[in-house]
Amino acid sequence: MCHGVFDVVHPGHVRHLIYAKGKADILIASMTADRHINKGEHRPHVPQDLRALNLAAFEVVDYVVIDPNDKPLDNLSVIQPDFFAKGYEYTSEGLHPNTAEEARVVEAYGGQLIFTPGDIVYSSSALINLAPPSLRLEKLQTVMSRRGVTFESLRTTMGKFKGKHVHVVGDTIVDSYTHCAMVGGQTKTPTMSVLFERRVDYLGGAAIVAKHLKAAGADVTLSTVLGNDEHGRLVRDGLREFGVKLNGIVDSTRPTVNKNAVVVGGYRLLKIDTLDNGSIGDQILGELVGAIENTDAHAVIYSDFRHGIFNRRTLPTLISAIPKNVYRVADSQVASRWGNITEFRGFDLITPNEREARFALADQDSGVRPLSSTLYDAAECKLLILKLGERGVLTCDSPNHEELDSYFVLDSFADRVIDAVGAGDALLAYATLSMLVDANEACATILGIMAAGRECELDGNVPITPEDVLAKLASIETQLDYGERRQSIA
Repeated sequence: MCHGVFDVVHPGHVRHLIYAKGKADILIASMTADRHINKGEHRPHVPQDLRALNLAAFEVVDYVVIDPNDKPLDNLSVIQPDFFAKGYEYTSEGLHPNTAEEARVVEAYGGQLIFTPGDIVYSSSALINLAPPSLRLEKLQTVMSRRGVTFESLRTTMGKFKGKHVHVVGDTIVDSYTHCAMVGGQTKTPTMSVLFERRVDYLGGAAIVAKHLKAAGADVTLSTVLGNDEHGRLVRDGLREFGVKLNGIVDSTRPTVNKNAVVVGGYRLLKIDTLDNGSIGDQILGELVGAIENTDAHAVIYSDFRHGIFNRRTLPTLISAIPKNVYRVADSQVASRWGNITEFRGFDLITPNEREARFALADQDSGVRPLSSTLYDAAECKLLILKLGERGVLTCDSPNHEELDSYFVLDSFADRVIDAVGAGDALLAYATLSMLVDANEACATILGIMAAGRECELDGNVPITPEDVLAKLASIETQLDYGERRQSIA
């Protein structure tokens, strides 16, 4: 029997397996489950299902075991292999305490601890750090197979979005891009000089979540707070033209949130924010509560950017206002403001990014898998989709974190990133609608990450349509089908 991580199988692993097989008639390869691997924040690079498939493909390996424990001691006691093989590197400086513990278990039943000969040591970590292999198709295929999802079922799910009613509540933001050309700098003061070219405004924050949902086919209501100003009118006109029902509560004491990025040569030189982060007053809070209590929506999404609507004073009242049997979703941003996703305790779906998760738990050090488990428990949610930026997402959907199938990882499907702003909002919208249709966590994650990938490929905060996602799915299905046909020909 052998045991290890086997994260990216290399020549050292092959030599080790061949040597171990030569000592016995049957070789069992045991591997550490994902949740117990602590070789880096985002390790393993290859999830446990794929690592098991890699080992099973070797002719010298007879059986593969994914060990749910952090050490192979229980399996050694139960299986009682005649030989337990370790790599040569474990002999370099005496027995490691873990190896010594394994040796005691093996010797107790009369087995023998052996070491692979050789003086060349390979490292999966070094290979991954040098050039991590792309496994996004393999990871997707594994998750779909394990969770009973097909490309046809994904298309069918999106076809049922129409008619679902979602009520979005949150901070609306007008994202502006002021494009300029560089002129130069002042000679007397450290002042940059740019020439104005054009300005483009996009609806962001809770408003873009609403537009994503509407573009996907849902009936959408947005309850938000706007200023009595030009940007407020821009929001009203834009949402009316898009078909979103707006409950825009006017607060003449605050401006509509505007974030203006000055862009020069494709780079963001400066961002100018116009906003008031003070808490909304009791009257406006009462109006929001009334709208939420009387909603007939299938789902309520709280889109929290901490610009006045959500805070410690208002959150208990807003959360208790959601009617029973309504699907509850929350996304709390940590950018220029401090939001805490665990304040939305007991929600059905939460979609924080890694930074927001670490902030909520005051945890800078844990790997993303234990981080997700801790956040899942702290938030008492039913579904956690943890956004990992260019690394994709990690989905946790079971409180029993010892189960091997309690979470899964998918890589990003953005083929060419132009502007990642708003990708999380697209994921939030499509994942929510998917859960309303068939309550399949894998389906929701896949459709969400496809929408997010497409959003990254567009300049500005643009609503993602089902056609965008269908095109992504068709491209991926073609790639997988081509790979299968090549294998069958070979």
